[in-house]
Amino acid sequence: MDSLPIDTSHPAVRDYLSLIRLQVLTPLSLLINIATVIVCAVVVTPSIGEISKQFPTSISPKPIIIAIYVAAIYAGQLGYCVFIVLARKAETKRTVTKGVGLSLVIANWVMALWAVAWVFQWFLVSTVLQGILLLTLLYSNIVLLIYHQPTSARPFDTMLIHAPLRLFLVLQFGLMFPLSLFINLGLTYTPTTPGPPRDYADHPWPGFGVVLGTNMLGLAVVILRRDIVWCVSATWICISIWVLRPKPGPVYIVAILFTVLHPLALVGTYIYSRFYKRRTVVALPPGDEALYGRTESGRAVDASGQASGPREVDEDTWG
Repeated sequence: MDSLPIDTSHPAVRDYLSLIRLQVLTPLSLLINIATVIVCAVVVTPSIGEISKQFPTSISPKPIIIAIYVAAIYAGQLGYCVFIVLARKAETKRTVTKGVGLSLVIANWVMALWAVAWVFQWFLVSTVLQGILLLTLLYSNIVLLIYHQPTSARPFDTMLIHAPLRLFLVLQFGLMFPLSLFINLGLTYTPTTPGPPRDYADHPWPGFGVVLGTNMLGLAVVILRRDIVWCVSATWICISIWVLRPKPGPVYIVAILFTVLHPLALVGTYIYSRFYKRRTVVALPPGDEALYGRTESGRAVDASGQASGPREVDEDTWG
C-alpha cells in the first residue's frame, strides 16, 4: 500500500493519533522513571540517599518524607495512565493531548537521567537536568491553567491530570532544583558519621532566601486560587526540611512558619469565599417596571402594567 486509507492531515485523526501515542509513551516513560529511581536508591552504592548525606545543605530534607512524596507522584501518574486509556469525554481527551501532551513523558525521562547523574555525583549535569525538568513541568502546568482549567464538572480530570502534574512541579520548584544547585555551588557542610554536620550554621542566608521565596510564591498561589494540591505539597516539603536537624536558625524558623501558614491561608480563603462573598445588587432600568413585575417604588404590577396589590388610602378613596 502506498498510503493509509485515512487522511492523517485531518485534525480529528491527528488528535486521535496523538492520544494513541500518549497512551503508549506515557506508561513506558513512567516505568523507566520508577525503575531507574528504585535501582539508584536501593541497589547502587552510594545510593541517592547516601549522596544526600555526604553533601548536607541548609535545605536538605528528611529522605523518608520525600520518598513518600515521590511515591504519591508515581501513584498519581499510574492513575493518569489508566485514565487516558479509559477517557471518553472529548474535553478530557483534549486536555490530555493539548494540555499535557509529551511534557510528562519528557519529565519522566529527565528524572530518570537525573537519578543516574546524581549517584555518579555529576552535580553540574544534575542541576542542568533539574532545570530542564522544572521548565518542562512549569510549561505544562501553565498550559493546563490557562487553556484547560480544572472544573467540578470533571473531577477525575482534576484528580488524575492536574494534581499529579502540580505535585511534580512543586517538588522541583520548592526543593529538588535548589538542592542540586546548592551542592553544585559548594553551599554544603562537612558531614560527620554518625552525628550532625560540624559547620551547619555556616551560610544560612541562601537557604533562608530559597525557602522564603518559594513559599511566598506558593502562599500567593494558595490564596489566589485556593489550591489544595499546592498547599499540601508545600507544607509537606517544609516539614521534610525542618524535621531533618540541625538546621540554621533562619531556615528552621521560616520552614516551621510556612508549615502553619499554608493550611491557615487555605482555610481562611475558603471561609472568606463562603461567608464574606460580595453580593451583587441588580438595579432595574427606568421604564422596565412592567417587564420585571415591579414599579420603581417596589409595588407589584399585573400583566397590563397596572399597579396591583396594597396601596395607600387617601381622602378621595374614602369619598
